[in-house]
Amino acid sequence: MAGVTLDGITKIYPNADEPAVSSLDLAIGDGEFMVLVGPSGCGKTTALRMIAGLEDISAGELRIGDRVVNHMPSRDRDIAMVFQSYALYPHLSVYENIAFGLRIQKVAKDEIDKRVREASRALDLDDFLQRKPRALSGGQRQRVAMGRAIVRKPAAFLMDEPLSNLDAKLRVQTRSEIAKLQQDLGVTTIYVTHDQVEALTMGDRVAVMRKGVLQQVDAPQVLYDRPVNLFVGGFIGSPSMNMLEARLIPEGDGYRADLGGQSLVLDAELVAARPALKQYANREVVLGVRPEELEDAALVSDPPADRILKGILRLREALGSEIMAHLEIDATPARTDEARELAADTGLTALDHAKPGATVVGRFGPRSKVAVDDTVEAFVDTRNLHFFDPQTGLGIYDQVPVAQAV
Repeated sequence: MAGVTLDGITKIYPNADEPAVSSLDLAIGDGEFMVLVGPSGCGKTTALRMIAGLEDISAGELRIGDRVVNHMPSRDRDIAMVFQSYALYPHLSVYENIAFGLRIQKVAKDEIDKRVREASRALDLDDFLQRKPRALSGGQRQRVAMGRAIVRKPAAFLMDEPLSNLDAKLRVQTRSEIAKLQQDLGVTTIYVTHDQVEALTMGDRVAVMRKGVLQQVDAPQVLYDRPVNLFVGGFIGSPSMNMLEARLIPEGDGYRADLGGQSLVLDAELVAARPALKQYANREVVLGVRPEELEDAALVSDPPADRILKGILRLREALGSEIMAHLEIDATPARTDEARELAADTGLTALDHAKPGATVVGRFGPRSKVAVDDTVEAFVDTRNLHFFDPQTGLGIYDQVPVAQAV
């Protein structure tokens, strides 16, 4: 096993306007499960391919353990890669697929059998060793691909969206299996995914990328609770954070967020935890509200009137344990470059300047009786709101973002 260090790693393709990966600094510890996540085209797979030796490095230094491997062939890097497509040999049995790489390395027959049997037990494949890949389900094929990587006992596993071909239920099961297996083996793992739910549930740390640039790397809960900028705040979380234009108006010892036709009084605890907010008095900010901070006011005992948003319910998604309530409210959606990019990544059309109002999503309790076209009051828990500088997109926490310091 070994750590992997990316020191200023850059990839520039010929005739490209911008680097695919720009000055990426990332240190993955020995035995760590690191997830690279971001929208399509953000550079995460390119970074993984450079680590694997499948792409040349334009600048910077890549180390696996103590070895600089920039110009080392992929076969000599002591890594094993698990692909999205499984890449199994259809004419070989499960046993032969798992053993294939060891045979190429001319490992002794007894050692091959020992390693294949160990991997098979770990992956619950004992009953399938003589089957061909066509006789397996998608999840079983993915486990075979994992087995082929495990038997090599590499310094690091590299996984490129290995679950993307599986259906939703199987993805949940398989991601838990991969996470447990990685913990049991203790092998350094770098995992690429577009799915931020996978990232949050699997990684020891998560690195969020955007347009080839690393935005933030931290533990999943830190990314969720304290995103460094608007892009990370909007990308991490499902459904995504609601982003609204707001003006901070001093009120007594605190503030209210004026959203145009409505306003919210901020919780004193939140204001105290974000001292830099005082620099934004009477100024515009981007207000971020996660869906779980919105609840049907009818389900809340004596909700304060100054923490209510009124809107018309345009879509009601009943999920059994909760209701996703899509409310059209009298407010203005954030229209920064980051907000537009996030909207495009989720398949939404570009934000419309001419269209009045904003749509926010709330996680309502399953006992909510709201119906489409109802005028709904949503209680907002203002203890966990987020604030971003509208020019820089940086989060407003302990100090004013440097580029906007006053």
